[in-house]
Amino acid sequence: MGKKLRIGVIGTGGIAHPHARGYMSHADAEIVGAADIVPGKARAFLDEFGLAGAKAFDSAEELIRNVEMDGVSVCTYNTTHAECAIAALEAGIHVLCEKPMSFTVAEAADMVRASRRAKKILTIGFQPRYDRMRRKVDELIGSGALGKVYYIQSGGGRRRGIPGGTFVDKAKAGYGCLGDIGCYSIDECLHAVKYPRPLTVSAVATDYFGKNPKYWPGADDFDVDDFSVALVRMENDVTFVFKQSWAMHADSLGDTLWLGTEGAVKIKNGYDAGSAPSRVMYYTDVNGMNVDSFVLPSVPFDSTWEPRYSDMFDMKVWDFCDAIIEGRPAPVPGEEILYNQAICDGIYRSSKLKKEVEIEIPDISV
Repeated sequence: MGKKLRIGVIGTGGIAHPHARGYMSHADAEIVGAADIVPGKARAFLDEFGLAGAKAFDSAEELIRNVEMDGVSVCTYNTTHAECAIAALEAGIHVLCEKPMSFTVAEAADMVRASRRAKKILTIGFQPRYDRMRRKVDELIGSGALGKVYYIQSGGGRRRGIPGGTFVDKAKAGYGCLGDIGCYSIDECLHAVKYPRPLTVSAVATDYFGKNPKYWPGADDFDVDDFSVALVRMENDVTFVFKQSWAMHADSLGDTLWLGTEGAVKIKNGYDAGSAPSRVMYYTDVNGMNVDSFVLPSVPFDSTWEPRYSDMFDMKVWDFCDAIIEGRPAPVPGEEILYNQAICDGIYRSSKLKKEVEIEIPDISV
């Protein structure tokens, strides 16, 4: 490629750093500008990466107005994702927006409509999709080997792991645990079955640990969820049980599970940075016999093939860049993550109202 992609970064906090490293390691991209509402922060960020020629601003609007860009990463706090992404899209700029997509489902729909009107990419930052074993699980479930999938549950959770800063400030984060890691769990569970439409949700969210100074030093200012659980009814008689935690007196909320009429897949809970194959189990029957087996990694039959392991965050950024260059659709399209956001929105409303609520998906036609 001759001319490099011109990339901007909106919001230069912690999450912006792996975005910058991803762009700088892509042969056909360069960072040309950054913006942050904290005066001087964008300049310090660019200087940290040796980007003396890139321009720094104190607002997204100034960056968009003054720098010609092909794409931007939106790395601001959650409640400003929508306004920053929409401003960039309306200016004809492709957008990689960090998760969660937004705070409300209405904002998410506005983002999708802006993307469609501009005919520009809106992709959402779910880098776990690039994990090699997760892709194997998606392929197995997508093959139809499980028959009709009728029950899905998320697992995992943190025994200890409350983050600080804007993560626990409702005005900036909107959600707590739900928006930080819960949206990842929702995507892991539902992308594998092509995101059936959610219909209703009954949820409970609590803040027992964040509000207790015994466990969290900023308890007086903590105003988001640190635990949530939900029962989501979905189209085609699919039941989804969601669980997520920043803190709890247990080692796990269980395993991730897909139950089907012809088989099941379980991702056994347990920390393993390399996604050990023994964590993924496949259950079915053959000739009337129960068959329980490990899902093992596989490689092509080509003897010259060599594995290429890359950081998932890099792969997320590279895929965004390559989609722009090649004219491909968004790698993680906003239209799909709209359902993820609708579930988060429903969990939030249900927990506040203390009752089951309907999930309404806004019309995104333009």
